[in-house]
Amino acid sequence: MNFSSDNIELFLAVLDRGSFSAAARALGRVPSAVSMAIGNLEAELGFTLFERTHRETRPTAMAQALEPHARMIANQLGQLQVHALELSQGLESTLSISVVPDIDHTRLLAAIRTISERHPLLDVEVLTTPQEDALQLLHDGRVSLCLAFAGLAVDARQRFQNIGMESLVACIGPQHPALQQRPRQIVYLEDLANVRQILVASRDLPLSDTRALIGKAHWRTDSLAMAIEMVEAGLGWGDFPLSRVAPLLDAGRLVRLDFSNTRNELQLPVHAFWRQHQPLQKAAQELVRLLGAQ
Repeated sequence: MNFSSDNIELFLAVLDRGSFSAAARALGRVPSAVSMAIGNLEAELGFTLFERTHRETRPTAMAQALEPHARMIANQLGQLQVHALELSQGLESTLSISVVPDIDHTRLLAAIRTISERHPLLDVEVLTTPQEDALQLLHDGRVSLCLAFAGLAVDARQRFQNIGMESLVACIGPQHPALQQRPRQIVYLEDLANVRQILVASRDLPLSDTRALIGKAHWRTDSLAMAIEMVEAGLGWGDFPLSRVAPLLDAGRLVRLDFSNTRNELQLPVHAFWRQHQPLQKAAQELVRLLGAQ
């Protein structure tokens, strides 16, 4: 038997999860089948891969030596499967997209309009949700494409294409007490640390990107529209996409803060993300190309 695509998957599952039972659950198999397959592999190799105790399953030095090569082969097999799928797949029946609310949706809607004209029978689903939730929907397989801000680190589970930039600006309501005090309470960017911040964030997942988090005290909402209303009502300040709040700034309903030590603008790249080993189908590929071209 030796190593095959099947027992490489088993071998890595036991390594990653620390027991035959946990590996079996992850692979949808029974523990005895996993244990037997690893035992047969060890018999053919002529050495032990895992030390078994009643509490845990620990890899031997030989297993650890094989691990990097097994992972490389598993990754190559995954890429081969993706390529085969790309050759065989046509247009998907539904294009599902998750998108963060903090970016300008004008370009996305224009691209969707173009695709719908090309493929009139295509169903399109757009889910708007905070950054962490939008990416989780992608990882869970709920959507095939996610439009979100680039993270602080590269996630090996994802592939991406840069599709533009978004400018976030610190805004506050014109009647907020911080603007009424003399001398001004907010002169420097760091002064915002002492004023309550209104964040657009997931209800359930921790904040993964803290670049926009400045306030020591902050309130959360999962709705950009509600966050803007809260700031307009004088409940705190917020870092909002300029493309979304420009009309409110022009109307005097929000105030763009002016700092003495830096420009009030945080520019963040926006990416289209998809899963590493799940190829984009035809409509999703076209959407990414249209967004990239814009």
